[in-house]
Amino acid sequence: MVKKEVLGVIYIFLLSMYLLLILLFFIRLLSERQIDDISPEIPCDQELIEKSDILYVIQKYNNKSISENKIWCNYILSLNKELALHGLYHTYEEFAEDRSEEYLQESIDIFTQCFNQTPKRFKPPQLKISKNNAEMIENQMRLDGKLNQIFHKVYHCNDSGKYKNFMINIF
Repeated sequence: MVKKEVLGVIYIFLLSMYLLLILLFFIRLLSERQIDDISPEIPCDQELIEKSDILYVIQKYNNKSISENKIWCNYILSLNKELALHGLYHTYEEFAEDRSEEYLQESIDIFTQCFNQTPKRFKPPQLKISKNNAEMIENQMRLDGKLNQIFHKVYHCNDSGKYKNFMINIF
Protein backbone atom coordinates (compact mmCIF):
# COMPACT_ATOMS: atom_id res chain seq x y z
CA MET A 1 0.00 0.00 0.00
CA VAL A 2 2.81 2.40 0.87
CA LYS A 3 4.52 1.60 -2.44
CA LYS A 4 1.41 2.67 -4.41
CA GLU A 5 1.22 5.93 -2.48
CA VAL A 6 4.89 6.67 -3.17
CA LEU A 7 4.43 5.87 -6.86
CA GLY A 8 1.38 8.14 -6.91
CA VAL A 9 3.36 11.02 -5.42
CA ILE A 10 6.21 10.47 -7.90
CA TYR A 11 3.71 10.35 -10.78
CA ILE A 12 2.07 13.62 -9.67
CA PHE A 13 5.49 15.26 -9.27
CA LEU A 14 6.67 14.17 -12.74
CA LEU A 15 3.38 15.21 -14.33
CA SER A 16 3.63 18.61 -12.63
CA MET A 17 7.20 19.09 -13.89
CA TYR A 18 6.13 18.14 -17.42
CA LEU A 19 3.23 20.62 -17.33
CA LEU A 20 5.52 23.38 -16.00
CA LEU A 21 7.97 22.77 -18.85
CA ILE A 22 5.17 22.95 -21.40
CA LEU A 23 3.92 26.15 -19.79
CA LEU A 24 7.43 27.64 -19.86
CA PHE A 25 7.77 26.67 -23.53
CA PHE A 26 4.58 28.57 -24.43
CA ILE A 27 5.51 31.58 -22.29
CA ARG A 28 8.87 31.82 -24.08
CA LEU A 29 7.20 31.26 -27.45
CA LEU A 30 4.81 34.16 -26.92
CA SER A 31 7.05 36.59 -25.00
CA GLU A 32 9.22 39.33 -26.47
CA ARG A 33 12.62 38.43 -27.89
CA GLN A 34 15.67 40.25 -26.66
CA ILE A 35 19.26 40.66 -27.78
CA ASP A 36 22.16 41.60 -25.53
CA ASP A 37 25.47 43.27 -26.33
CA ILE A 38 24.36 45.73 -29.01
CA SER A 39 27.27 48.02 -29.87
CA PRO A 40 28.89 49.33 -33.04
CA GLU A 41 32.04 47.58 -31.75
CA ILE A 42 30.46 44.09 -31.73
CA PRO A 43 29.42 42.46 -35.01
CA CYS A 44 25.82 41.30 -34.82
CA ASP A 45 23.74 39.07 -37.04
CA GLN A 46 21.19 41.31 -38.77
CA GLU A 47 18.55 38.59 -38.59
CA LEU A 48 18.90 38.44 -34.80
CA ILE A 49 18.52 42.20 -34.51
CA GLU A 50 15.44 42.23 -36.73
CA LYS A 51 13.63 39.44 -34.87
CA SER A 52 14.36 40.92 -31.43
CA ASP A 53 11.89 43.24 -29.72
CA ILE A 54 14.29 44.71 -27.15
CA LEU A 55 17.91 45.70 -27.79
CA TYR A 56 20.19 45.88 -24.73
CA VAL A 57 22.87 48.42 -25.67
CA ILE A 58 26.41 48.77 -24.29
CA GLN A 59 27.28 52.47 -23.99
CA LYS A 60 31.10 52.39 -24.02
CA TYR A 61 32.37 49.07 -25.34
CA ASN A 62 36.16 49.13 -25.90
CA ASN A 63 35.98 52.59 -24.31
CA LYS A 64 34.21 54.00 -27.40
CA SER A 65 31.02 55.89 -26.70
CA ILE A 66 28.04 55.03 -28.88
CA SER A 67 27.00 58.70 -28.84
CA GLU A 68 30.02 59.50 -31.03
CA ASN A 69 28.64 57.32 -33.83
CA LYS A 70 25.50 59.21 -34.93
CA ILE A 71 25.04 57.06 -38.04
CA TRP A 72 24.87 53.94 -35.89
CA CYS A 73 22.57 55.65 -33.36
CA ASN A 74 20.17 56.69 -36.14
CA TYR A 75 20.27 53.21 -37.66
CA ILE A 76 19.38 51.57 -34.34
CA LEU A 77 16.59 54.11 -33.81
CA SER A 78 15.22 53.40 -37.30
CA LEU A 79 14.60 49.78 -36.28
CA ASN A 80 11.77 50.92 -33.98
CA LYS A 81 12.75 48.56 -31.18
CA GLU A 82 12.64 49.08 -27.46
CA LEU A 83 16.12 50.12 -26.33
CA ALA A 84 17.64 49.42 -22.91
CA LEU A 85 20.91 49.78 -21.02
CA HIS A 86 23.31 46.86 -20.68
CA GLY A 87 25.99 48.25 -18.41
CA LEU A 88 28.40 51.03 -19.29
CA TYR A 89 31.61 49.26 -20.35
CA HIS A 90 30.24 45.69 -20.22
CA THR A 91 33.22 44.52 -18.22
CA TYR A 92 33.03 41.19 -16.40
CA GLU A 93 30.45 41.46 -13.61
CA GLU A 94 30.58 45.24 -13.98
CA PHE A 95 27.72 45.90 -11.57
CA ALA A 96 28.57 43.16 -9.07
CA GLU A 97 30.72 45.74 -7.27
CA ASP A 98 29.04 48.88 -5.97
CA ARG A 99 28.99 51.77 -8.43
CA SER A 100 28.30 55.44 -7.83
CA GLU A 101 25.30 57.41 -9.02
CA GLU A 102 27.71 59.25 -11.35
CA TYR A 103 28.79 55.97 -12.94
CA LEU A 104 25.19 55.03 -13.72
CA GLN A 105 24.42 58.59 -14.83
CA GLU A 106 27.27 58.48 -17.35
CA SER A 107 25.65 55.43 -18.94
CA ILE A 108 22.24 57.13 -18.99
CA ASP A 109 23.71 60.33 -20.47
CA ILE A 110 25.47 58.49 -23.31
CA PHE A 111 22.29 56.53 -24.06
CA THR A 112 20.26 59.77 -24.08
CA GLN A 113 22.75 61.57 -26.34
CA CYS A 114 22.67 58.69 -28.83
CA PHE A 115 18.95 57.90 -28.90
CA ASN A 116 17.36 61.15 -27.67
CA GLN A 117 15.41 59.24 -25.03
CA THR A 118 16.09 58.11 -21.50
CA PRO A 119 16.35 54.39 -20.83
CA LYS A 120 13.49 52.65 -19.09
CA ARG A 121 15.18 49.27 -18.59
CA PHE A 122 18.55 48.01 -17.43
CA LYS A 123 20.18 44.59 -17.52
CA PRO A 124 23.55 44.13 -15.81
CA PRO A 125 26.33 42.36 -17.73
CA GLN A 126 26.51 38.66 -16.80
CA LEU A 127 23.35 39.34 -14.74
CA LYS A 128 25.50 40.02 -11.67
CA ILE A 129 24.48 43.01 -9.57
CA SER A 130 25.08 44.12 -6.00
CA LYS A 131 22.17 44.94 -3.73
CA ASN A 132 23.16 48.63 -3.62
CA ASN A 133 23.37 48.86 -7.41
CA ALA A 134 20.01 47.10 -7.76
CA GLU A 135 18.36 49.61 -5.44
CA MET A 136 19.99 52.56 -7.22
CA ILE A 137 18.86 51.33 -10.65
CA GLU A 138 15.34 50.38 -9.55
CA ASN A 139 14.85 53.99 -8.39
CA GLN A 140 15.27 55.09 -12.00
CA MET A 141 14.19 52.24 -14.27
CA ARG A 142 13.14 48.62 -14.53
CA LEU A 143 15.85 46.11 -13.63
CA ASP A 144 15.87 42.90 -15.69
CA GLY A 145 17.68 39.92 -14.19
CA LYS A 146 17.77 36.15 -14.13
CA LEU A 147 14.00 35.64 -14.30
CA ASN A 148 13.99 37.74 -17.45
CA GLN A 149 16.37 35.22 -19.04
CA ILE A 150 14.11 32.30 -18.10
CA PHE A 151 10.88 33.76 -19.48
CA HIS A 152 12.26 35.37 -22.66
CA LYS A 153 14.36 34.29 -25.60
CA VAL A 154 17.59 36.24 -25.11
CA TYR A 155 20.19 36.25 -27.87
CA HIS A 156 23.75 37.62 -27.84
CA CYS A 157 25.41 39.45 -30.71
CA ASN A 158 28.68 37.61 -30.23
CA ASP A 159 26.84 34.32 -29.53
CA SER A 160 28.28 34.17 -26.04
CA GLY A 161 26.55 33.44 -22.80
CA LYS A 162 25.51 30.24 -21.10
CA TYR A 163 23.47 29.02 -24.06
CA LYS A 164 24.30 29.47 -27.74
CA ASN A 165 21.77 31.31 -29.92
CA PHE A 166 20.71 28.17 -31.82
CA MET A 167 19.86 26.49 -28.50
CA ILE A 168 17.60 29.39 -27.54
CA ASN A 169 15.43 28.76 -30.60
CA ILE A 170 14.85 25.16 -29.51
CA PHE A 171 13.25 26.26 -26.27
